[in-house]
Amino acid sequence: MAAEIKVLSSIATREAYNDLLPEFERVSGQKVTTTWAGTVDIMKRMAAGGEDHDLVIISSNELEDLIKQGKIATGSRADLAKSEIGVAVKAGAPKPDISSAEALKSTLLAAKSVGYTSGPSGVYMGNLVERMGIAVEVKAKFRSVPSGGTIGTIVAAGDCEIGFQQVSELVHIPGIDYAGPLPADIQRVTIFSSGIQSGAENAAGAKALQQFLTTPAAAAVMRKHGLETS
Repeated sequence: MAAEIKVLSSIATREAYNDLLPEFERVSGQKVTTTWAGTVDIMKRMAAGGEDHDLVIISSNELEDLIKQGKIATGSRADLAKSEIGVAVKAGAPKPDISSAEALKSTLLAAKSVGYTSGPSGVYMGNLVERMGIAVEVKAKFRSVPSGGTIGTIVAAGDCEIGFQQVSELVHIPGIDYAGPLPADIQRVTIFSSGIQSGAENAAGAKALQQFLTTPAAAAVMRKHGLETS
């Protein structure tokens, strides 16, 4: 039987990864089984132990924490792509003014509801509204989704007026309009990285998948799906 590679991954790279995976399985002869989860959930699962994965894909800061904890093998980190935080509104709604930090602040104050997740982009947005001095106002109209969910779904449903998440997690959602990234001076770029789980049963397969996902051809697919690679 062909070897199996078990992957635990956050959702930011999902569209590009799913686009690339069939070709990897074809050329390698290895079957890949992928479990998708939010960043918070991945960290909880890794802390609890008892799960066997070969490769973990998550934001670089969290991956470094897992390396320090001994959950991910030292020296196995391979960066795959990076993403800015983007802004979305319901399809057909007026595009918000996000041209500057001050304009974004006014937009947040004027919005009836504001959404972001518990992942890296949401943690940053929570800190950003604190720094802007509008945390109390935003908290009163805050909307979110469970770990691993996408804000675009509740924006599309009309349950959230303006939503913030990684660009790669917004651009594929039907029923929303992507309004653009945060202003450059307050933008946060998140690197998404892969690492081989300590004691992985198929470390060689995980390494081969990492190498495949970091080829120039894979980078072109990543960019097609709203990710950056340089």
